[in-house]
Amino acid sequence: MNTKRSIRWLILGILMFSLSAASFAQIAIGISVRFGPPAIPVYAQPVCPGPGYLWTPGYWAWSDDGGYYWVPGTWVLAPVGMLWTPGYWGWVDGFYRWHPGYWGPHVGFYGGINYGFGYTGVGFFGGEWRGGAFFYNRAVMNVNVTRVTNVYERTVVVNNSHVAFNGGAGGVVARPTAEEERYTRESHTEAVAAQRDHEREASHNRSLFASENRGRPAVAATGRPGEFKGHNVVAARAAGEAYRAPKMSPREARATSENRGAEQRRENNRTVAREQNRSESGRAVNRENSRQQTQREKTDRRSEQQQARAEQKQQRQQQKQQAKQETTERKQAQQAQKRQQQEQKRGGREERGPGR
Repeated sequence: MNTKRSIRWLILGILMFSLSAASFAQIAIGISVRFGPPAIPVYAQPVCPGPGYLWTPGYWAWSDDGGYYWVPGTWVLAPVGMLWTPGYWGWVDGFYRWHPGYWGPHVGFYGGINYGFGYTGVGFFGGEWRGGAFFYNRAVMNVNVTRVTNVYERTVVVNNSHVAFNGGAGGVVARPTAEEERYTRESHTEAVAAQRDHEREASHNRSLFASENRGRPAVAATGRPGEFKGHNVVAARAAGEAYRAPKMSPREARATSENRGAEQRRENNRTVAREQNRSESGRAVNRENSRQQTQREKTDRRSEQQQARAEQKQQRQQQKQQAKQETTERKQAQQAQKRQQQEQKRGGREERGPGR
């Protein structure tokens, strides 16, 4: 009997470990798509339903059948002491990959995406835990103070960007800070059941697909998870930016492990080709530099030779001029000497007088 019980517990343990590993693998790997999601729509926040609820912002999820669909922002009863780090789409190895959100003691990196309502792209400014109670920042949270008394007010600088993905063409340029890197190593918990059901229900609502609403969903936010009808449902006021329909079907856009590998191999080949081109370009530049250096040396030698010839010519001209001057001076000296001798002869005849 003990042996059978031990075997049952062993099998149960293996199943639980397998489910946990599969869940972790799904969270870690995420989904990869060839084009990024539409912009974050412009919408208001429904009123907080009561104490202990935390805001989880809306986001674009993916369906292989219909492409991107909007998961409305909603208030979720949070695990005590935990904060929600939203998921985000990020450019990785030629694809836009989904990085799922999680609960943890701190808000980590979420791609620099401006989800609004305290999620400005870095950190969270919508409230804070004080002991076992959550206090709401009324500057960015829609809270009814008669229903929720734990409030404060602190100004938050608003980021006006509506871009919904990190990296790639037109994406948010942001990298994790050292503090956010440290937060990623903390213990995390995946989305609670209410959040998963909320996303699943959104995936069954055709009006929430971007191909239908063109980036402006009629249900942009809800008061509670799964409540897609009623007075606590908020419609988007506008799309975050002009909607651009994709040029391929969702099936074509979806990246499987096989085409991710093929794309990575192509990227590696392109990298090798770029390196080869750079090497060939470098060799061509070196050859051109060598040719130019040789040409400069030849030009310098010609210039030196021309200068040397010019100096020699000038030297010869100076020597001729000096020789001519010396000849002139010598003739002048000879003439002066001849005149002197003639004067001496005349003087001698005058001294002897006539008849002598």
